[in-house]
Amino acid sequence: MQIFHVSPLSVLYSAVAQWLLGALWYGYVFKARWMALVGIPAGEKPKNAWFPLVASFIADVILSLVLAHTVKWTHSTTLPGGFYVGAICWAGFMAPVLFTEHIFERRPAKLFAINAAYWLLAMMIGGGILANLNVG
Repeated sequence: MQIFHVSPLSVLYSAVAQWLLGALWYGYVFKARWMALVGIPAGEKPKNAWFPLVASFIADVILSLVLAHTVKWTHSTTLPGGFYVGAICWAGFMAPVLFTEHIFERRPAKLFAINAAYWLLAMMIGGGILANLNVG
């Protein structure tokens, strides 16, 4: 197995894009629906709101770092190529895990759809950014 050097800046760009998408996705586009599905009362202000924001950004950095290596291994150097790598990684690594988790936790199908669609877009955007910047 060959380990590649990847650009920390491209990983950071990918992570920021994913994090901002998450803020938009869960904070505006699907906020009311998502809050209702997870049982958070409308208008409730979370305590220590900074913690999940910081934790999600750290997770986005880790995801982007691994995705950067995958993009490099596949020799993807174009935006569509990166989108494809992100989508394939989502289909193989994210969707099955999310689906299984939602089934065993007896979560609503609509919640699965919101979460899975977010991760699909996040991985495709991240892969596209990383491939377009040639990650290294």
